[in-house]
Amino acid sequence: MRWKLSTSAYKRVPSRDAAMDPDLETPAARAPDGGAGAAAGPSWRRSLPHVCVATVTSFLFGYHTGVVNEPLDSISADLGFAGNTLAEGLVVSICLGGAFFGCLFSGSVADGIGRRRAFQLSALPMIMGAALSALTNSLEGMLFGRLLVGVGMGLGPPVASLYITEVSPPSVRGTYGSLVQIATCLGILFSLLVGTPVKDIDRWWRVCFWVSAVPAALQAIAIEFCAESPQWLYKCGRTNEAEMQFEKLLGPLHVKSAMAELSRSERGDDGESVKFSELFYGRHFNVVFIGTTLFALQQLSGINSVFYFSSTVFRSVGVPSSLANICMGIANLSGSIVAMLLMDKLGRKMLLAGSFFFMAFSMGLQAIGANRHLGSASVYLSVGGILLFVLAFSLGAGPVPGLLLPEIFPNKIRAKAMALCMSVHWTASVDFSNEELKYQ
Repeated sequence: MRWKLSTSAYKRVPSRDAAMDPDLETPAARAPDGGAGAAAGPSWRRSLPHVCVATVTSFLFGYHTGVVNEPLDSISADLGFAGNTLAEGLVVSICLGGAFFGCLFSGSVADGIGRRRAFQLSALPMIMGAALSALTNSLEGMLFGRLLVGVGMGLGPPVASLYITEVSPPSVRGTYGSLVQIATCLGILFSLLVGTPVKDIDRWWRVCFWVSAVPAALQAIAIEFCAESPQWLYKCGRTNEAEMQFEKLLGPLHVKSAMAELSRSERGDDGESVKFSELFYGRHFNVVFIGTTLFALQQLSGINSVFYFSSTVFRSVGVPSSLANICMGIANLSGSIVAMLLMDKLGRKMLLAGSFFFMAFSMGLQAIGANRHLGSASVYLSVGGILLFVLAFSLGAGPVPGLLLPEIFPNKIRAKAMALCMSVHWTASVDFSNEELKYQ
């Protein structure tokens, strides 16, 4: 319903202070449905700190994904399993087993104790696992530490996707969602940077694991000062608290409109929360099937093979592995930044379709480059195809599923559906995990 403001009281020109402060209430903004103030939209500045704290989970995900890349040889030598490819593969891939189980329970945890407590719970096994990995003197201790880290890796990212979607203003939700991918890229690059001295400093690999405990602990503390998800509070019947959190995130002018929108979205979700098994049939099956398919296609696209074996391809054409890591990292980070800038302008569907199209195109370049009869051109086609593939992936196939799905899932099933979809993500990753996540 549109309100017609015809009285002179609502036509006054805002004061200089009102023009400078977007959250200062003006007469027009006091219209029953928000008026001009609501039309301007909430400021992104209020919610940004909360989103940044949430993305620490993605940073840790990236860090633990790459932390064993450089130090793996040193770890195997110090712990007595050098040359045992099975043991080395387990050190790399056992995180996936822990992540799968952590992810399965992430929905129930997020719905049961709230998003903030779920973040703190996910930080706990990451801290414990990192400490155990840093202190251990046996292969068994290393494997158990990595398993604990994997549980935190599986629990945290689905909660981060939920939280960012639920606390972000609609106008910047895509931009904020892309920060998850950027944080993951930064985590991988940081792990490579921290692991650089491992060949020159004895037992430096222990420091690499200790470093990861710091951001996990900082997040567990910082999230205590962040807003809880208003959607979760409203779902629990804590309406007054939900209004307080909306005021903290969006400003006082937008509380009523946000609560009205939340109430409308909840009308079709009356009743108790669904059971996990109910996601496989009934009216929720179609949207859950779309979500799981997106995550499956994301992993089955070949991105893991490209990351795992890119260094082998680069080295075969005379490019050092260290330079290969840098090039891959720059391509991944660049695409993520571009996706952040375009997400709310072009839309999720266009970025996703364009991403898969250019990934297919880059695969064609690599296939052509495999023909050694092309001479030096095969080098450029192979290397260029790999970098283009990573760039295309980070533009859409990487960030979009984790952002899109919390937006299309009803609040009633959102947490459990995200847990299921992310479990498919980890399951699809298993086929590639035993090839050693190591930039050789």
